[in-house]
Amino acid sequence: MALGRHLSLQGLCVLLLGTMVGGQVLELRLKDGAHRCEGRVEVKHQGEWGTVDDLKWSLKDAPVVCRQLGCGAAIGFPGGAYFGPGLGPIWLSYTSCEGVESTVSDCRHSNIKDYRNYSYLHDWDAGVVCSGFVRLAGGDGPCSGRVEVYSGEAWIPVSDGNFTLPTAQVICAELGCGKAVSVLGHVPFRASSARVWAEEFRCEGEEPELRVCPRVPCPGGTCYHSGAVQVVCSVYTDVRLVTNGSSQCEGQVEMNIFGQWRALCASHWSLANANVVCRQLGCGVAISTPNRAEGSDQLWKARFHCSGTESFLWKCPVTTLGVPDCSHGNTASVMCSGNQTLVLPQCDDFVSEPAGFAASEDSAPYCSDSRQLRLVDGGGPCAGRVEILDQGSWGTICDDGWDLDDAHVVCRQLGCGEALNATGSAHFGAGSGPIWLDDLNCAGNESQVWTCPSQGWGRHDCRHKEDAGVICSEFLALRMVSEDQQCAGWLEVFYNGTWGSVCRSPMDEVTVSIICRQLGCGDSGSLNSSVGLREGSRPRWVDLIQCRKTDTSLWQCPSGPWKYSSCSPKEEAYISCAGRRPKSCPTAAPCTDREKLRLRGGDSKCSGRVEVWHSGTWGTVCDDSWSLAEAEVVCQQLGCGQALEAVRSAAFGPGNGSIWLDEVRCGGRESSLWDCAAEPWGQSDCKHEEDAGVRCSGVRTTLPTTTAGTRTTSNSLPGIFSLPGILCLILGALLFLVLVILMTQLLRWRAERRALSSYEDALAEAVYEELDYLLTQKEGLGSPDQRTDVPDENYDDAEEVPVPGTPSASLGNEEEVSPEKENGVRSSQTGSCLNFSREAADSGQGEDSLWLLQGKKEDAGYDDVELSALGTSPMTFS
Repeated sequence: MALGRHLSLQGLCVLLLGTMVGGQVLELRLKDGAHRCEGRVEVKHQGEWGTVDDLKWSLKDAPVVCRQLGCGAAIGFPGGAYFGPGLGPIWLSYTSCEGVESTVSDCRHSNIKDYRNYSYLHDWDAGVVCSGFVRLAGGDGPCSGRVEVYSGEAWIPVSDGNFTLPTAQVICAELGCGKAVSVLGHVPFRASSARVWAEEFRCEGEEPELRVCPRVPCPGGTCYHSGAVQVVCSVYTDVRLVTNGSSQCEGQVEMNIFGQWRALCASHWSLANANVVCRQLGCGVAISTPNRAEGSDQLWKARFHCSGTESFLWKCPVTTLGVPDCSHGNTASVMCSGNQTLVLPQCDDFVSEPAGFAASEDSAPYCSDSRQLRLVDGGGPCAGRVEILDQGSWGTICDDGWDLDDAHVVCRQLGCGEALNATGSAHFGAGSGPIWLDDLNCAGNESQVWTCPSQGWGRHDCRHKEDAGVICSEFLALRMVSEDQQCAGWLEVFYNGTWGSVCRSPMDEVTVSIICRQLGCGDSGSLNSSVGLREGSRPRWVDLIQCRKTDTSLWQCPSGPWKYSSCSPKEEAYISCAGRRPKSCPTAAPCTDREKLRLRGGDSKCSGRVEVWHSGTWGTVCDDSWSLAEAEVVCQQLGCGQALEAVRSAAFGPGNGSIWLDEVRCGGRESSLWDCAAEPWGQSDCKHEEDAGVRCSGVRTTLPTTTAGTRTTSNSLPGIFSLPGILCLILGALLFLVLVILMTQLLRWRAERRALSSYEDALAEAVYEELDYLLTQKEGLGSPDQRTDVPDENYDDAEEVPVPGTPSASLGNEEEVSPEKENGVRSSQTGSCLNFSREAADSGQGEDSLWLLQGKKEDAGYDDVELSALGTSPMTFS
């Protein structure tokens, strides 16, 4: 017997008394749990079983109990008579273990006597939850996953070498998980696995536990394997067809549920479900599902949602939550072909007929079986993109003409109630493969959607961005509602198009753990009954939920039927899961407006679908009246610079949840989207394919504000050195440089014009003198008697003499600039600068220079004199 390290004198006395009383190891058992390794702790003394009070009961005591019973590791130690109050004596008032002991007898504990005589009550009986010798890890729940066994120190995976189905059956039975339906090998070992279990289990299938099965050591201590082994258990395993006739392939459908054969209810029983049953029994394919009045009084009311292609019924989605009780005699029946090689016709003969052609009643069963229907990417079997299987390919339906009448047929065919919404524009994402139907025009009472009038099978003018979808009344969703916590809050279920509460009675640990796991909030949780009454009114949809370990979601858990008021307001369930954490909004303090706004689905943090926080959930904004003004407010509020685009029509993908805002109207200068006018919160006539989005520049253009709300001026550089600011600086510098050059050239030009004026005056005098000289020479060539006077009319065609340094004679032609001028204005000016120079030149010339441009001077008196001799000859002045 190993004593604790801090054994007190009192403890020693207790142990001595215990030894004197019993003289042997205390015998233990766990009662009223789901399996041998969990339950109320009971101790046997003097041939009578009694309980242990939970005074000082802790996580150090539970591992000792599990170790003594060979039940693996302790995973819980509930007190307060969690597994129900015991009967008989309360033998121990407390135990005080260190956690390393082999048996409870090795721990310090109270003297063994009936403590009921000391006012102890069974209301405080201690309990333990042990993992057991074997577990299934890494699956959807405790009834599926990788097989691991406990060595006393750690969990070790079992190899897939020589692992048999009987061994899997023993494991499923030990865990209370029904029967094994699947054994998979080649599963990768987890990264932390340092070794593999060094034994092979050789169970025959009838053993009560895995640890009592025969074992064979692996040769050399190393088992041959290609990976770990994975087992899937289910309650939906054994199925049979019962009839008075001789055929084994037709009759009433019955399933073995936890050891009892139960007939299935015909409510929502479809030909697709029947087809799976026939295949599972090796009876070919389903021909029909005839109505039968006879049947059992105990009908199993689970609803299966098979597509028809599954190999086993347990692979189909199943719904039990809220399903009403089945009426007597309303049993599901199936007639199978009995021939596994029978291939049903594909109905190509009649579906290729013109629109509106209806199939005959005789051929309908075969034809409907040749095609299967499903809803995809909607979060459940009763919402999503409509897809049809034909000729081995899943295809879609175009949304041209798609309405509620068409959607009603789909929902009814799938056993999903009535249609709540007929969605278009690939609301649930774009599909792939063929587009089987277009321009569908159902009346709403058809039994299969492909019998409705249309363009014809495979005829369409659509693309997958126009895929049709549907939301049915039986679509279910789950959430927790809390102002400041994730994974804790009021539990709500979405049913019949409305969110409503869930009643907490008689939820247990298994039910709460399934809920937490389904919401991604850990593997355990607890009900909180100390919260006050919840404000507001809402449906209280469902009560009496009792989940089983084999259930992988709340939808599979049996419960009472759907009712608008299933319980009183004070019985609404508030759950806290192990993965509880604060919400990102608000943090510790109330949300700021900026924290209530986010962008999702974009290619950067400053682009995407606009989502706003309201009433504890994120929702979207409708694009009615959505413009660049509203986008500008969003971008500035998020610190994402200026708005580049106001995006509409769910271009960043449709959101989910509520559409919180509609008809938002901003001026563009508001500091928050909350300051803009809009319809009341939650009131809109939009769908998620109208979700609004923005694309921002991503550059902050506003200056930071002080705590007083005024803009600071000491830190303006970050805004200036943005890309637009840099461009403005460059353009401004270039413009300033051009202006400096223009002013410099203008001043130089004026100086040159003044010098040119003085030169022209001197040149005019020189021309007069030269003309007088030439005329005198000409007169000297004639005879002395000849007159030299010539009438004015004989001298009309005098040539203009170009003068160096002056403009040409024509005002309408382009200016030919002289070298002197070229060194001045022209060499550095273009465009408007040249026009400005011409205007300045015209205004700056006086009367003395105008004659040079016209080729004559009014008072000269020598109008008809030929000046060609001055064309190139140099000028000399005396």
